[in-house]
Parts: sequence; C-alpha cells; structure tokens
Amino acid sequence: MSDNLRPYFKLIRENHDFRRLWIAQSISNFGDWFGLLALYAIIGRYSDSEFLLGLIIVVKMLSLAFFSPIAGYFADRFNRRRLMILCDLLRAVAVLGIILVQSETMLWLAYVLTAVQMMLSAVFEPAKTSSIPNVTSEENLTNANIISTATWSIIFTTGMAIGGFATEWLGTDMVLALDALTYVISAWFVFRAVIPQKRLSEEELYRTRNPFKGIKEGLSYLFRNRHILRPSLAKGVSTAFLGGLVYLLIIVSEEVLMMGSIGLGLLYAARGFGTGIGPVIGRRIFQDEKDWVLLMGLAITFCGSMYMIVGLVNSLSLMLIFVLLAHAASGANWVSSTVLLQKRTRDTFRGRIFSTEWLLFTIGNSISTIIASLVLEAKIMDVKSLILVYGGLMALAGIIWSFTITQNEKEYQMTLHGSDA
Repeated sequence: MSDNLRPYFKLIRENHDFRRLWIAQSISNFGDWFGLLALYAIIGRYSDSEFLLGLIIVVKMLSLAFFSPIAGYFADRFNRRRLMILCDLLRAVAVLGIILVQSETMLWLAYVLTAVQMMLSAVFEPAKTSSIPNVTSEENLTNANIISTATWSIIFTTGMAIGGFATEWLGTDMVLALDALTYVISAWFVFRAVIPQKRLSEEELYRTRNPFKGIKEGLSYLFRNRHILRPSLAKGVSTAFLGGLVYLLIIVSEEVLMMGSIGLGLLYAARGFGTGIGPVIGRRIFQDEKDWVLLMGLAITFCGSMYMIVGLVNSLSLMLIFVLLAHAASGANWVSSTVLLQKRTRDTFRGRIFSTEWLLFTIGNSISTIIASLVLEAKIMDVKSLILVYGGLMALAGIIWSFTITQNEKEYQMTLHGSDA
C-alpha cells in the first residue's frame, strides 16, 4: 500500500463510526448519480425543450436553497443521526414516486417529487457534514473530508457512467427503483453509527424555540466571525458560474458530440475523477491551512480558465482532459473550505453555518443554470460561445477573490499569529 494512501485506509479501518457514515454517503451518492440520467431521460422523452431540461436542475437547486435555512436550524436543534435516517427513508419514497410519470401530462410530478427529494437533502447534507468532526479527531479531519470528497467523485464517476448505460438498457423505472433502494441501505448504515453531538443548552433551546430566532442567531454568528464567513463564500462564488457550465455539458453532449447519455456520462465521469484527485493535489501543494483561502481564489481562476479551453475544442478526448482539470481545482476549493468551516465553527452552530453555505451554493447554481438555459432557448448565443463567457467570468471572479478575500484572510492570520506570540 502506498504510504500516501495509508492514513486514509487506516482511518476507514479503525474508525467504525466514520466508516459507517462514509458507507452511507457512498451508497446514497451512487443512487443519486445513477438515477440522475434516468430523470433527464424522462424529461427528454416527454419534452424536447432545453428550458425544461435546465429547469429540473433549477428546481433541485432552488428546493435546496428554499429549505436550507430551516434545515440548518433542525440540524443544530435535533438529533442529527435521527434526522439523517428519516431523510433517507423519505427520499426513497420520493424517488420511487417518479416512476408514476408515464405521460406528458404527468411530467409536473417529476418536478414536485424532485423538489421534495432536494428539501430532504437540504436537511441531510448539513447534518452529515456537521457530524464528521464529531466522529473523527481534529488531526484526521482533513483526511476524513478528502475521503468523503474522493469517494463522492469515484461514485459520481461510476454512477454517471453506469447510469448512462443502465438508463439505455434497463429503462428508467428500474433505475429509479434501484435509486430508492440505495437510500434505504444508507439509512441502515447511519442507524448503526454512533454520532456524538453537542446539544444546545436548555436556555438556548428555549431562546431559539422560534425557528426564525434560531436562524437569525446563526446568521448573526456568521457575520460576526469574518474568518468563518470567508470560507463559507467559496462554494457560492464558484458555483455562480460552474453550475451553468455543468449544465452546458448536457447540451455539448447532445448537440456538439452527438453522443447523448453516453457522452454525458463520460464528461461527468471526467468531472468526478477530477473532483477526487483535486483535494489530494491541493493539500500537497498548500500544506499550511493559513494558505487555504488563497488556494480557493486560485482554484476558481484555474477552473474557469480550463472551461474556456473546453469552449474552444470539439474533440471528446480534449474535453475530458480539461473538464477533469477544471474540477480538480473545484474539488480542492470544496475540501479546503469545508475543513476550515468545520474547524472554525462551534458544534452548536455548525448545522446553520453549513446550511447557509448550501443556500449560497444552490442560489448561485440555480441562477447560473437558468440564465444559461434561457440564453440557449432564445438562441442569443451557441453553447460553445456561452461556455467561453461563463469560463471567463469565473476566472475573473477568482482574480477578484485573490485581491479582496485573500487579503482579508492575510490580515486575520497576521493578527492571529501576533496574538499568539
């Protein structure tokens, strides 16, 4: 076994509760990506509108955004383990219900059930991310998040690739049924895990019995602590452009490569593989955590630049390379911002902070995607030109980050180390 991989395997082997949480994530993530192309296929079967295809992505993101504030409140106020189990079981029911969409007049049901699925995910995700520091030691926290992200990327890669073929060979109903089953299995592994959690005091529980009061306290905590606010912005800034770019890969596969679900599976596989290796590379280059906010800005710039090249080429092999490189940078951005938030945030606020981060992420993703779909629908710009524009704007956003957010972080680090001296 490579010495570089030994710490990751050791953590999985020796930490039973992290392993169970990790397996649950892996199984449910596989179902997510395995079933996504089936959902796209159902929409494509009953509609040829590019806008309606983009709308399902917007519905997913806006549902997450709409429910995120209250979801974070739930994750801090109630038992996170029980919340995750309940969310998994209800998500299984929602996904299974999409099988009922058998005609154009029933297409609305796919959007409604997808919205329900995403609202439940809005609770599950901050509860899961907030739980990772409670089942690992601080020195293993970065390794745990790298494992989580690398696994997501591997599952994404295999799930999308297998899902593309399975949708063609097994049909959408069977794929959705298997997707629902993954949530049930995930719930079983979460049930078997012991997940400690620092609970709110009786005074805090009483004071925040009104959800709006609890949400307001979470936002106040975030804005008072700028060293927490900075990494919480990283995913939102990135996805304000990357969300639209990922959506445009669907159109590239259909209209440029002429490969349909198989081409999209390959492009998304490159995306997933890049996301997996990016955090490992980023950690080796930026070993000191005080440089991670700088890494976020550089990653955003690099990701946008790589997508600009995707907009210039027509070869599948070249597209796969540059999509991989783009998402390697995105993966490094994702893990570094997540770890800083986990380390810098008190446990009793962690759910609300991660739900706020999800809110920024989903709003950025939704706006980015709907603008891209409307531009294509109105034929204002072709897909390759739009990729160039989005990639260029993303690179510019990373440069601005480096001259603003990064500088504020440097001042914070100087103050921090000055007080320690």
